[in-house]
Amino acid sequence: MKYRPTLSLHSLFILLIVIGINACNDNKAGDTKDIVAEPEKMNERVIANIQLLLDRTIADDGKLDDSTHLSLVNAVNQFYRQKNYKSIWCSNENFLPVADSLLLFISQAKYYGLFPEDYHHKTLRSIAQRFADDSTSVGDKADATLWTKADLMLTDAFFQIASHLHIGRLGVDSIYMNPDSTLTDSFYYKNLNAVIAGQNMTDVFHALEPGHPSYLQLRKATKRFVDSANFITQYTYLSYPYKDSLLFTKTLVKRLKEEGAIKWQTQDADSALIRAAVTEVQRKRKLKVDGKFGVQLVRSLNDYDVEKFKRIAINLDRYKILPKKMPERYIWVNLPAFNLQLWENDAVKIESKVVVGKPITRTPLLTSYISDMVTYPQWTIPNSIIIKEILPALKRNPGYLAKKGYMLMTWEGEEVDPFIVDWTKYTKGIPFRIVQGSGDDNALGILKFNFPNKYSVYLHDTNQRYLFKNENRALSHGCVRVQEWEKLTYYISALDSANYEFDANRVESDSIKHWLRQKEKHIVRVKSKLPVYFRYFTTAVKNNKIIFFDDIYNEDKTVRETYFSNK
Repeated sequence: MKYRPTLSLHSLFILLIVIGINACNDNKAGDTKDIVAEPEKMNERVIANIQLLLDRTIADDGKLDDSTHLSLVNAVNQFYRQKNYKSIWCSNENFLPVADSLLLFISQAKYYGLFPEDYHHKTLRSIAQRFADDSTSVGDKADATLWTKADLMLTDAFFQIASHLHIGRLGVDSIYMNPDSTLTDSFYYKNLNAVIAGQNMTDVFHALEPGHPSYLQLRKATKRFVDSANFITQYTYLSYPYKDSLLFTKTLVKRLKEEGAIKWQTQDADSALIRAAVTEVQRKRKLKVDGKFGVQLVRSLNDYDVEKFKRIAINLDRYKILPKKMPERYIWVNLPAFNLQLWENDAVKIESKVVVGKPITRTPLLTSYISDMVTYPQWTIPNSIIIKEILPALKRNPGYLAKKGYMLMTWEGEEVDPFIVDWTKYTKGIPFRIVQGSGDDNALGILKFNFPNKYSVYLHDTNQRYLFKNENRALSHGCVRVQEWEKLTYYISALDSANYEFDANRVESDSIKHWLRQKEKHIVRVKSKLPVYFRYFTTAVKNNKIIFFDDIYNEDKTVRETYFSNK
């Protein structure tokens, strides 16, 4: 018979003591049930638990328990300190009406471009259901720990929602001029105190949102999108362009399996199989059929409701980092829409197609104002274009400038013969200006709108007006070509005439028309300083439906992967 070790009574007693000590050490405040037999004493117990649990959570960097993290734990702690740690959302084993309102708002957060999971939705819903199902005197409703956690999570959720509705989740960017780009604790307290005092919660939240007409239009359309969207079917997201080709290929194969173009049991997909699968998908989705994966295929495969919603959320947040109040009049250029609008008193007065920068010479985001207009302008070619395009051509053939109608000038204005310059010694720039003379063939067309900016870009007419017929108009070196430049010119001129009626230096529209007819170069100073905004919005609303523009500069991709990759 084999020997089996046994524990003596003394050893067993010691072991039980050790187990008990370890259990006591593991059962920190808030980890176990805290049953209150008399409902009328629940509030008193919750007050004590709130203070203990907040102390522990702060020490644990916001970790409330193994599955819950309070995002704004310090603000939450200070708020409860001001309230002497009294419960905000519940009283004696019942949620208050204000808690019901917040739980409902969280469940409908997608209507606002928000994600319910950011506000403890799953956990709070589970706790609320446990309370609703409990009919015993020693069950979940009698557990002070659960009521304490629910109260803390609801406060944290309220603060998070207030922040996300007011300034969004995209971080601070210097081109946007919202003074509330960072929030103080007083912001959270003021809004929560308003709700506690009896103000309607939805009204308080709505007051935090932007008032921009396009934001309100998009948010309204978001509800219609959410109500009809399929959030259950989830596909593998493809990140393109990619850094790791092996990882991208592996991800692409998985996505092609989801599409049914490659069988799930396939272990190793070679290049021929991938090419055949890509061809099948391209044909099925009515794309250009070439068997090659690229931006067109990736955008199509990423075009499903879950990803569309993230793009909607991103664009709603972009409005939140605009100035609180837009000017009475301003020029709005939306780069992905290839569109310019002139707004006056919240209404669009002028709308125009535009041509913007190619992805490799992208138009920057900026805020400025129109300083002057130039009739029959000369184009001084930027150094970036000289380095990338003109200098290599000059090294091959100095006669390139004459063919293009360009002049080589010193900075003092003297013309230089390009054939006497040793172009081989220049790599990062040249000690000259390259200028295209004014005229109908000038790349700037016959009128240019200047505004201060560090990128040397401007709005202008073009000698390639046929490009406005293109659907994709990301075609320039960075400046913005405006189809309706005449309407914009005479609007600005009339604005100056109205605002500066008695200023002898103002320029009337008739003078500008005369100079254009005579093909004369003149600089027209703009006194009204009309604001200009170059922005990046890939959604809009048309006929009450959300439309999506191509992510021409991969801005959506960058934001999505930075802030919403885990959604």
